[in-house]
Amino acid sequence: MDQRDESLEPGLYIVATPIGNLGDITLRAIATLRGAEAVACEDTRVTGRLMQHLGLKKRLIRYDDHADEQARDGLLALAAEAAVALVSDAGTPLISDPGYRLVHAARAQGLNVIAIPGPSAVVAGLSISGLPTDRFLFAGFLPQKAKARADVLAELGGVRTSLVFYETAPRLVSALQAIGDALPGRIVAVGRELTKLHEECRTGTTDDLVAHYTAHPPRGEIVLMIGPPVEADAGDLDIDALLVEALMTDKPSQAAAKLARAHGLDRKQLYSRAMELKA
Repeated sequence: MDQRDESLEPGLYIVATPIGNLGDITLRAIATLRGAEAVACEDTRVTGRLMQHLGLKKRLIRYDDHADEQARDGLLALAAEAAVALVSDAGTPLISDPGYRLVHAARAQGLNVIAIPGPSAVVAGLSISGLPTDRFLFAGFLPQKAKARADVLAELGGVRTSLVFYETAPRLVSALQAIGDALPGRIVAVGRELTKLHEECRTGTTDDLVAHYTAHPPRGEIVLMIGPPVEADAGDLDIDALLVEALMTDKPSQAAAKLARAHGLDRKQLYSRAMELKA
């Protein structure tokens, strides 16, 4: 049975699929998948189950992080003649998923690139976190190695927005501990198994969250969110006491940077005062 819809123009269709609950797929996504000549996907087994759920039989073409230039050129040639859908295993393609090079090349060749929006774990997590959402920065997965992870948190800690990362369940506790060390005082939210049966979003201090997830090892997919620096009036803080405590373990520059990120204060002024206290 030919399930193509001839009304779809040739091009590359970026189709968002459910992140857990299959009921979240949009009517437009279903129509696009039905009308596509082929569906490019990370894992044909995962997308095959979605196609079966939707009652569709489509040509599935594997396209993942290991896809070479030949595979990309083949998809581009097909998209020049017919509608090709790009999906990831879950959520919106390209958001920490394969597809950037394919979309970049398609646009460079003047092909139609059409967004079919839908579920995204980043937006779903933020929407229920209770953290500020007027501005946020998504930074993909935190590095696995401690030094690289600390460097990323130090780099982004001064950004006055909520920070959003993806994380794996086995690394969650160590990631929370790193956040507590790098960004003390920040409120953190953990979104887990979003849209699924055991969905939860737990918000609190890193100490509270470390204690909880140490006692209850997490499972499933995780969105890790960090609130922005809390801008405090310096008059409401005992700056000297905070610096003295920080200087017990950190160099003056490190202590100043840490307090600046945590409380939204001027790093240079903190460093100057830290040097006076050190002397």
